[in-house]
Amino acid sequence: MVAVGIERMEKEERRTRKRPRSAWDVGPSEPEAQRALVPANEGLGRHASPPKRDDDREGHYVFNLGENLTPRYKILSKMGEGTFGRVLECWDRQAREYVAIKVVRSIRKYRDAAMIEVDILQHLAKQEKGNSRCVQIRNWFDYRNHICIVFERLGPSLFDFLKRNKYHPFPVDLVREFGRQLLESVAYMHDLCLIHTDLKPENILLVSSEYVKLPGYKRVSTEEMQYRFLPKSSAVKLIDFGSTTFDNENHSSIVSTRHYRAPEVILGLGWSYPCDMWSLGCILVELCSGDSLFQTHENLEHLAMMERVLGPLPEHMIRKANRGAEKYFKRGSRLNWPEGAVSRESIRAVKKLGSLKALVSQNVYPRSSLTDLLHGLLKYDPSERLTARQALDHPFFGNPT
Repeated sequence: MVAVGIERMEKEERRTRKRPRSAWDVGPSEPEAQRALVPANEGLGRHASPPKRDDDREGHYVFNLGENLTPRYKILSKMGEGTFGRVLECWDRQAREYVAIKVVRSIRKYRDAAMIEVDILQHLAKQEKGNSRCVQIRNWFDYRNHICIVFERLGPSLFDFLKRNKYHPFPVDLVREFGRQLLESVAYMHDLCLIHTDLKPENILLVSSEYVKLPGYKRVSTEEMQYRFLPKSSAVKLIDFGSTTFDNENHSSIVSTRHYRAPEVILGLGWSYPCDMWSLGCILVELCSGDSLFQTHENLEHLAMMERVLGPLPEHMIRKANRGAEKYFKRGSRLNWPEGAVSRESIRAVKKLGSLKALVSQNVYPRSSLTDLLHGLLKYDPSERLTARQALDHPFFGNPT
């Protein structure tokens, strides 16, 4: 699991942020009847598996739409693809429902990571006493050297929805509902001594694909009407537990996708539950503004952006930074910025950012308690950061402003 996480983070550092294929490609408006016409009397025994094929060069399972993934599951579409493998939408003939199946690459380290994820998912399901708001595992199996994890089928991710809306932010009331549910799921995990470590809008899925289409505005250049989309339901669930770890396990040095990575991780100070809370703070800003809070791919620029938005880093954290992070500072406690910037473009990217209050007030009522909540989630010192339970008690979740 650690090796997979490190490789994923290294790739994040080397390239522009690449987002996964959207669940919108399936299309929420497409009639269900056109996607899988399965007769009610169809039995399991007659559905033979497809002929054996070699995997592709990267170890991905090769398939054709309409084929079977074991006699039980009929492949309907590809929902997404990532470092770990592919996610396929399938019809479960036995349970008579649509499911999403994560088909992991046939490479040892990814198979090992997948089995750890299965253990985590089963642990979450076993401990559940109510609605954990974590995706539910239905089944898992080993097919032609691919670990296949069967999940309930959900809707598009919050990032997919933002992209569909041309990055127009969600209304603050929706942000409130999303935030409450995310905090409930993270509090549930933390109570079980689990740290997600990869919270981001791509890993938060709407339960339903249904949406409403609202008139937006006319583009001056083309007179074309632009539309906005809002989900019919605010219900969401957390997915992707491939990097989740128990707090008492050995921790890798690097966790979290770059844009949602906490300062203690960058400074090499170690990390625990608060790293999830930092990620949640970044996510809430993105949902109410439409843009990533820290759109960067380099550590020094990332730290400079943090200081621009949140003020100077605490000296005690700088003094304790590991040797790898010492190069980001000069004279012991001052960030080596802009002197250490790799380009003028990098300097401009930092300079265009404003304070957290200014960023939020562009889209939310200036006196909104959301700003106060975000300051609590984005405390530099992890020991001062709000816990998930504390954040759930914040006035933002009881205050309509």
